Amino acid sequence: MAAEAGGDPRAWLAVDETASAFISRSLSSRPPITLPPPLHRAPLRPGNVVEIAGPSNSGKSHLLLMAAVQCILPKEWEGIYFGGLGKSVMYLDLDCRFDVLRLAQILRNRIAEGQGSTHLRNGDLEKDDTEDEFQSSFENALFSDCMQRFFYVRCYNSSGFTAALKTVQSRSRSEVLGVGIYFVMIDSIGAFYWIDRASHPTRDHKGKSLQSVTETVVHEIRMFLQLQPALVLVTKAPIYAEGSTTTNDFNRDSSKYLLEDSTVSRCSRQEEGRTLSYRDYMPSIWQSFVTHRINLQVEEAEVPSVQENEVLSTYTSEWVQPSLKTKEKFFIVDVRSCYSYFV
Repeated sequence: MAAEAGGDPRAWLAVDETASAFISRSLSSRPPITLPPPLHRAPLRPGNVVEIAGPSNSGKSHLLLMAAVQCILPKEWEGIYFGGLGKSVMYLDLDCRFDVLRLAQILRNRIAEGQGSTHLRNGDLEKDDTEDEFQSSFENALFSDCMQRFFYVRCYNSSGFTAALKTVQSRSRSEVLGVGIYFVMIDSIGAFYWIDRASHPTRDHKGKSLQSVTETVVHEIRMFLQLQPALVLVTKAPIYAEGSTTTNDFNRDSSKYLLEDSTVSRCSRQEEGRTLSYRDYMPSIWQSFVTHRINLQVEEAEVPSVQENEVLSTYTSEWVQPSLKTKEKFFIVDVRSCYSYFV
């Protein structure tokens, strides 16, 4: 906000206007963020908290990397249009599965695609070797510039996670007049669920419960968003798989199971997933803090790829908050991008 007001945040607020004009000006200063599919269907703005939920290998981390590349890429570089945001990303890795080589491959492929769509003005270059060296130098310089805007933190427990969030706040304070962090990515929010759930404060050991840890995390993120309007993208893997139930669910619906036991035994796994509800395991303070939710799934069907002897897994995405009432299928091609279509 300070950067938008020329360095003085009070100047941005001290404008004599009506509430309607203030809301209109606020929305215009925070335009929707363009993200790769399937995240592009819902209009996202700085300050939103997006939860990307899905089982393992459903494309959650890949969507984070695609969004990170979109953020750190500049809009234009040396006269070539790339369509990025040119801003910084803070990636908080909670399950220690981040692959920097995968990020580098996606970024280099995006750079190559941008170069391929625009003809470089190098008519004075006569030899192919010289042209190749020029393009290689161009790619390396842009790659280095983009990676300087990517900040990575690995967390091994909830204490380290909350400390990392405080670090994000301190970095925002030091860069309030600069570009600042525009995307905060958390992969994945439920990594320490069982550890925090089993940790109960005692007289001799000052532990923190799951509820208190979640309250601290939400508080730190809110404090950061007050300093720097940013988009928060969070992945979450379900603890209870689709179609499974907890003890409370079974007791509540015991009569149903007694009457339809033979029917349920003949149901397929997909039919069970439709009849049994999935319950969120995160505390209510986190559920109310999230502004957008998208669910990802992996389908068993596969489609042939353009390359020989290769098939592509089919993924589905569904926006549940806001509810778009449509499912979208997408494919991940060579970890470069997502190609999607509606169903």
